[in-house]
Amino acid sequence: MTTRIDFKRALDAYRAQQGRFRVVDVPDMNYLMIDGHGDPNTSPAFGEAVQTLYPVAYKLKFASKRDLGRDYVVPPLEGLWWAEDMSSFTSVRDKSRWDWTLMLMVPEWVSPALFTAAIEKVQAKDAPARLPDVRLEALSEGRCVQTLHVGSFDDEADVLSHLHHEVIPGLGFRMVGVHHEIYLSDFRRVAPERQRTILRQPVTDRAAPTGQAQAS
Repeated sequence: MTTRIDFKRALDAYRAQQGRFRVVDVPDMNYLMIDGHGDPNTSPAFGEAVQTLYPVAYKLKFASKRDLGRDYVVPPLEGLWWAEDMSSFTSVRDKSRWDWTLMLMVPEWVSPALFTAAIEKVQAKDAPARLPDVRLEALSEGRCVQTLHVGSFDDEADVLSHLHHEVIPGLGFRMVGVHHEIYLSDFRRVAPERQRTILRQPVTDRAAPTGQAQAS
């Protein structure tokens, strides 16, 4: 019998606790990705992206089990978020200004050829609107600080402000890259107050003033 891997349990990068800000060295990982812009609550493109990623992810899962003998649980939905003015996340929360990339992680053994075959199979029957926009791409984040948020997405602002302005500088880091969320709960089915989301921010060592040693 083929062993089914649950990456949410197997990978340290998917572990977080509410109220604890943890430094994690995230390995390079491959994702199915779709880009978009605007308020996820009102943008048709956001819903279309979700509806497109999952059929491709499940075609890959079934092909991996059938052709390679390697089965796995499709990991949780993830998102990269950014804006020209990052206060849009922590204070103003003007979602119309947000850019995003929705993602589903796929194992490193999923090849470009397997991805292309999965796209063709999804295309052959009831192809989702944004299928041409799906890509397979590696994400390299390296060192990150992350925590678990329990509750509505609209209640993230205080946690993010604390993370950005107090926790990260206090650890001797500065922010790089973009804000990353991992949706451990299915927000289409779970009440907002019970949603569990990993909030992740890539970081690097804070540059010290000229002539001084770098902060550790």
